[in-house]
Amino acid sequence: MSDHGIHAVGAYAPRLRVAAEEFAEAWGSFEASGIEEKAVPEADEDALTMGWEAARRALAAGDADAADVDWLGFATTNPPMAEEDPTVRLGSFLGVADDITRQSFTGSTRAGTRALFAALDADTEGLALVVAADCPRSEPSDAHEHAAGAGAAAMLVGADAPAPITDRAEHAEPYPGTRFRRAGSEEVEGIDVTSYDREAFRETLAGAVDAVDAPEDPDAAAVQAPDGGLPYRAAGAMGLDNGTVHTCATVQDLGDTAAASVPLSLATALADGHESVLGAGYGSGGGADAFVVEAKEAVPADLAIDGGTDLTYAEYLRRRGDVTSGEPNGGAAYVSVPTWKRSIPQRHRLVAGRCPNCGSLAFPPEGACPDCRSLVEFEPVELPDTGDVEAVTAVSRGGEPPEFAVQQQKSGEYGVAIAAFEADGESVSMPLQVVGAETSPDVGDAVATVIRRIYKQEGVIRYGRKARVDDE
Repeated sequence: MSDHGIHAVGAYAPRLRVAAEEFAEAWGSFEASGIEEKAVPEADEDALTMGWEAARRALAAGDADAADVDWLGFATTNPPMAEEDPTVRLGSFLGVADDITRQSFTGSTRAGTRALFAALDADTEGLALVVAADCPRSEPSDAHEHAAGAGAAAMLVGADAPAPITDRAEHAEPYPGTRFRRAGSEEVEGIDVTSYDREAFRETLAGAVDAVDAPEDPDAAAVQAPDGGLPYRAAGAMGLDNGTVHTCATVQDLGDTAAASVPLSLATALADGHESVLGAGYGSGGGADAFVVEAKEAVPADLAIDGGTDLTYAEYLRRRGDVTSGEPNGGAAYVSVPTWKRSIPQRHRLVAGRCPNCGSLAFPPEGACPDCRSLVEFEPVELPDTGDVEAVTAVSRGGEPPEFAVQQQKSGEYGVAIAAFEADGESVSMPLQVVGAETSPDVGDAVATVIRRIYKQEGVIRYGRKARVDDE
């Protein structure tokens, strides 16, 4: 296992941020120590869309594509659906082969490190792709909610890696009640006995770290961060100083990212060129993982975790859905799940069709060729992720289709653009909803397509491509 480790990393966090001062003004105090601001998912973002963002960046950084992935793991404490394998949709977003091994990890903040360990054990000739994404939530007044943030990290794992994982271990000791989520609930809770919570965190992590051959003075330590205080309170028990923990910490800027906490800090450490990294992941209830990374050379990285838009507390509550009226009664355009399923290649990966008679592109690839009008069997063509805006408009409150009413209530006005995409000298145009109101495009601007939630119908979330200004 000595040469098995990390080939490349990617990371993503929503650009929306809410500052600790906003909470303090609303509640009289801010109950999450050490956090200055936290990342907030947009109304159409969730763990899967954030995971895709991180995964595509890891693939790009590692000069790899979906065909190189033989194993896919996804970790989160907050899956979009309580019962549905998220790796199926994530794999479709990415375009990985349909026969690769897929594993999901959930039920604990330790899920991210569990996924990494499973990838190291995977029997694969190619690369394993580990994705950890999370956006926990709790009651607005709860300390867990004050800390709750959002973010995702992804790692390409395999043999002959520039950053081998040289040792790893785990430790478990039951500490019930430190953090839990009841069946059927979306909200994290805890018994909130401070001394008990600190003891559980400190002793469990120390047990895992004691079991690995850790360097005496690592460059950085990627430690689980339920808030911005606990990692430092446990540093001494793990043989670390506070500066080593702070070197790659993300909690102060992103908040508690749960299953993605350690992967995000690890990605940050490797992106910053640190050679020796100790990882320590804590699992709700008293489980912990520890591992050692000894980078032999620079690890390719693509991280997009900076903020862009500051929210007021009221705007934050809108994004959570706490001050919206919910879905309208009737009126939405009905698209059955089987019908939607037939269009998944177009919605997930922009698969157009080429006419075998005249070479023109059609999107979607159905019916007659738009140029020669022949009824043909279109040849699949995957369009590039970027296109050029041909027209743009904005949809204000009351003008949205009913299926987008909830998004409109949460996020407000949104843009719609018609963008042209070119493949092999042929061009095809399509309408796309625009994300990121602070960077609305103009005609002629380049836009990149991203995976977001479209809407929910019959209890099923529909995902597809939207557009954002291509500023990368």
